[in-house]
Amino acid sequence: MKRNVFLVLATFMALFFFAGNALAHFGMIIPSDPMICKGENRVITLDVRFWHPMEGIPMSLEKPVKFGVMANGKKISLLDSLQPVTVKGHKAWKAEYKVRRPGVYIFYMEPKPYWEPAEDKFIIHYTKTVVTAFGLDEGWDEEVGLKAEIVPLSRPYGLYAGNVFQGIVKVDGKPVPFAEVEVEYYNQDGKFHPPNEYMVTQTLKADQNGVFTFGVPWSGWWGFAALTTSKTPMKFQGKDKEVELGAIIWVHFEKK
Repeated sequence: MKRNVFLVLATFMALFFFAGNALAHFGMIIPSDPMICKGENRVITLDVRFWHPMEGIPMSLEKPVKFGVMANGKKISLLDSLQPVTVKGHKAWKAEYKVRRPGVYIFYMEPKPYWEPAEDKFIIHYTKTVVTAFGLDEGWDEEVGLKAEIVPLSRPYGLYAGNVFQGIVKVDGKPVPFAEVEVEYYNQDGKFHPPNEYMVTQTLKADQNGVFTFGVPWSGWWGFAALTTSKTPMKFQGKDKEVELGAIIWVHFEKK
């Protein structure tokens, strides 16, 4: 009897823990090098996935609706360059892109809507990251024109750990006052162990102008996810369901 009670309690606690972290999904585009300098490899490998970055819990990502790069104000589709890979038993993608000239390159993704039964809603995370090459330093704050987008106010590369990062949350090109922003560290090698579940995802809110500020404590890749709800629901099994719009940007912070 006691054993059965223990199993029930353990199951309940496990469900409670994972439900508490259910919101912390992140679309991800992680380049092999965020700053390409003279003499370095011009070919960038792009790791594209849907993930719980701090915990390393995988989710499957179907082939995106859009995947591309914007440089010098021009967009180029890279959808055909995506190659399927399996990571921890789940579907993810890889792509390679050769940088041929100096510039700022904004890689972006629009995924297919993801149905999350635990939250009874769809999730669409519009994701981007910025790579700079060969000294050119203009265009890092340009808008791609995604449905939901974080427009950086801090240059999204060349940052030291301890710097703050600022961005404006926009939906349909307009700032979103008091948008909720989740922040997670990409715990790539799994060596960092958060002390409790509250330390997995940092949460803050933008101000009345849609601007948020976050001080990054250590080096590595950090994801910023601004979450809003679409005004237009989507159908699931004949019923209208809420759609979470995520504006995601990934930024690398260097060691001091």
